[in-house]
Amino acid sequence: MNIAYFLIPKNSVAYLYDDFTFRQGLEKMRHHGYTAIPVISRDGRYVGTASEGDFLWRLLSEDAEHPRPCSMRDMEQLRVRDILQSNNYPPVRITVGMEQLLHSAMNQNFIPVVDDYDSFIGIVTRKDIIRYFAGEARQETPDLLRKIV
Repeated sequence: MNIAYFLIPKNSVAYLYDDFTFRQGLEKMRHHGYTAIPVISRDGRYVGTASEGDFLWRLLSEDAEHPRPCSMRDMEQLRVRDILQSNNYPPVRITVGMEQLLHSAMNQNFIPVVDDYDSFIGIVTRKDIIRYFAGEARQETPDLLRKIV
């Protein structure tokens, strides 16, 4: 099965640009009600995924390298790319198989999909992957029962 069948294309997905300010990123996430959102560069390359936790941990950060911003005005200087933690949402290529897609979905709500040039082309949701495998299991159940009987 080709994962392109499950792909929600980039033009239908909310995402942040890595040069958005902290405030712009937070407002867009709030507007859409997301807990995580893909981050791309202006040239369309996938950079990572920003989560509520990334924003929260940055607000609570007190180390010398990243002093805690005191106001929303201070946060206008901070960019989304500056708050990204380790990439907990690794992308897959459009050519990946369903088994590998399922493996990725075990740890993330959606899987970012990139082309051969690492350009972000959309996402596949865990919900769609579960539906696919649940449907496949229902189709195989009668065959399994016949083999048992």
